[in-house]
Amino acid sequence: MANKEGEISLLTPYKMGKFELSHRVVLAPLTRQRCLGYVPQPPMILYYSQRTSKGGFLIAEAAGVSDISQTSPEMPGIWTKEQVEGWKPIVDAVHSKGRIFFCQLIHVGRVLDTGNAVSQNMKALRARLRQHSLDRVGLGASVWEAITVNTFLIYAFKLVPNGKSPVSSSNKKLAYQQRSPKKLTTQEIPLVVDDFRVAARNAIEAGFDGVEIHGAHGYLIDQFLKDEINDRTDEYGGSLENRCRFALEVVDAVMKEIGGDKVGIRLSPFANYSESGDSNPETLGLYMAESLNEFKILYCHMVEPRMKSVFEKVDCLDSLVPMRKAFKGTFISAGGYGREDGNKAVAENRTDLVAYGRLFLANPDLPKRFELNAPLNKYDRSTFYTRDPVVGYTDYPFLETTI
Repeated sequence: MANKEGEISLLTPYKMGKFELSHRVVLAPLTRQRCLGYVPQPPMILYYSQRTSKGGFLIAEAAGVSDISQTSPEMPGIWTKEQVEGWKPIVDAVHSKGRIFFCQLIHVGRVLDTGNAVSQNMKALRARLRQHSLDRVGLGASVWEAITVNTFLIYAFKLVPNGKSPVSSSNKKLAYQQRSPKKLTTQEIPLVVDDFRVAARNAIEAGFDGVEIHGAHGYLIDQFLKDEINDRTDEYGGSLENRCRFALEVVDAVMKEIGGDKVGIRLSPFANYSESGDSNPETLGLYMAESLNEFKILYCHMVEPRMKSVFEKVDCLDSLVPMRKAFKGTFISAGGYGREDGNKAVAENRTDLVAYGRLFLANPDLPKRFELNAPLNKYDRSTFYTRDPVVGYTDYPFLETTI
């Protein structure tokens, strides 16, 4: 895009379908674990409204579409009336400040692990988690001390409601899991598709302007897309077209329920989260970008190739440019961006919008700080997933309180 001299591309207006955005700095969906029994709680009203600016675009943390779709009861759902009611005051607070608010819809699939948590020794539990989770990226002991015993239990051995099993595209289990997930049958897959459809309808009832389908980061949709895990031999496995079928069926169902002008999807073709990698990620990403055009959805939100695993940013020659060129709607890029490289990505027309996670978490007034090129608050990773309703959640200072 051509800029006036001195203009900050990230802060220029953008028309995303029917939505008029005042800038291109998007709040990425971020798991924060401040819910209770899958129901959004009052502290979330302040958290989201703090990060609201007129004409800005915000994507809520992932909301589960069914009772086996979330990894923790401290994360929100959108499949019950109570959950919908819990979201309403949060959405109202965001809308009162003139912001566009989408709800991300998720089904985690096999990441929902089951087992007998009570019988496990806590020392062994911590060791197992450290070996197979955050310690892989060099996080210190402070992170672990900040996570409650309850969270340990939830993450290591998920207690699934009504004794249901986690599901996936195959029966392959993760390295740390004790049992295999249930491989969804061709008769069961449409039921999961319908869960997404109903959740989208519920999101609109809660007041959201639209939804983002979570098809990234090793969760259920990604478990169908990636050939490292999807070993099916039916119409949902094998060929690239077959592996993408489930994702596109979800898109189709959601689009028909609420309208394509209110639907986005997040994809991470290059990432390998939860042992869900692909042998040809660029081809996968390009196929999905081209296929999505048929449904005329609002946007495609892709994670940069450099973000291959949790919290880890690596040097990489791969690019999202081919997918950006192939997709005809709004393109959002995410993955370790700062002010300068985000601004450059927009200026060079490599993306329309840039989603920020950790920087926005720690700087509720991030667009203003970008405008002034002001110093940024540093985020505290040890408070990302605690249940404290204030510390590390709503207590990050605004610019006017630090200058």
